[in-house]
Amino acid sequence: MPGRSRATAVYAYGATAGLVADLVLGDPRRGHPVAAFGRAAGAVERALWRDHRGWGALHTAVCAGGAAAAGALAARAVRGHGAASVALTAACVWSVVGGTSLGREARAIGGALAAGDLEVARERLPHLCGRDPQALDGPGIARAVVESVAENTSDAVVGALVWGAVAGVPGLSGFRAVNTLDAMVGHKSPRHRRFGWASARLDDLAGWPGARLTAALATAAGGDPRGALRAWRADAGKHPSPNAGPVEATFAGALGVRLGGTLSYGGRVEHRPVLNGDGRAVEVADIERAVRLSRRVSALALAACVGGRLAVTAMKRRRT
Repeated sequence: MPGRSRATAVYAYGATAGLVADLVLGDPRRGHPVAAFGRAAGAVERALWRDHRGWGALHTAVCAGGAAAAGALAARAVRGHGAASVALTAACVWSVVGGTSLGREARAIGGALAAGDLEVARERLPHLCGRDPQALDGPGIARAVVESVAENTSDAVVGALVWGAVAGVPGLSGFRAVNTLDAMVGHKSPRHRRFGWASARLDDLAGWPGARLTAALATAAGGDPRGALRAWRADAGKHPSPNAGPVEATFAGALGVRLGGTLSYGGRVEHRPVLNGDGRAVEVADIERAVRLSRRVSALALAACVGGRLAVTAMKRRRT
C-alpha cells in the first residue's frame, strides 16, 4: 500500500514540475527525446517497410513498445529513490508535453496575420500543422491555427498527462511514441495507407480518454459552456477523427466560432463537416483566445489527473 501512495506522490510532484518546466522553458532546445525517437522510428521504417498492414503493425509494436519499455527500465532504475523518481517523471513530462511551444507558434502566426504579413504566416503554418499554406487566405490560416491548438491541446498535453496518471513514465513515453508514429506514418499517403494503419488505429485508442477529458474541460473552462456542450453533442461525431471531433467541436462552441469545412492536406482536398455552424467565422483575435483556453484546459487536466490518481489510491487503501 505504501508503494501505491509513493507512486501517486511521485506522479503528482513530477507531473506538476514537468508542466511548470514546459511553461517556463518550452520544449528542450537540443537533444529533444521526441526528435531522437522520430529518427529511430524512421530508421526502423526503412528496414521494415512493406506495403502491408502486418509489417506496419510490427513497426508500431517495435517502436511504441520499445519506447514504453525504455520508460519502464528507467523508472525501475530509480524505484525506491523518491527524489530521483520525481525528477525522472518531471523530465519525462517536460519532454513529452508541448503546450508552451504550441502557444508560441500559434501566437507567432497570429502576430503575422495581425500585421498583414500573409507570407510569413504561411511560412510558419507548417510548424504547427500539415495544411497546405499556399491554399489558404488569412481567415483560412486563422481557422487552421485554432483547429490545431484545439487538437494539439489533447495530443500534446492532456493525453500525455492521462497516460502518465495511468502508467507513470512508461505511459508518458508510450503515449508520445504512439502519437509521433501517427504523425509520421498514420496519414493516408500511398506509401503509408496500409503500412501506417496500425499506428493510426493505436493512436485513436490511446487518444480516446485524453480527447474526452479535453472536451469536458474545454466545455467547463470556455466562455460558453452551453454552446460547447451543444456543439459536442451535435457535431463531434461528424468529424472523420474520433478524437479530434469532440475537441474541435467543444473549442468551437466555447469560442463561439465555426470550425471545419474545406481544407487541403498534402495536395488532396478534404470537405469536412462544419463544427458549430451557428458560430461566426474565425478571426485573428480568436487565436489568442484559443491559446488561453488551451492553457486553462492544460492546468485543469493536471489537477484532474492528480486528483483522479489520489482518489483511486484512497479507494484501494480503504478496500484493504
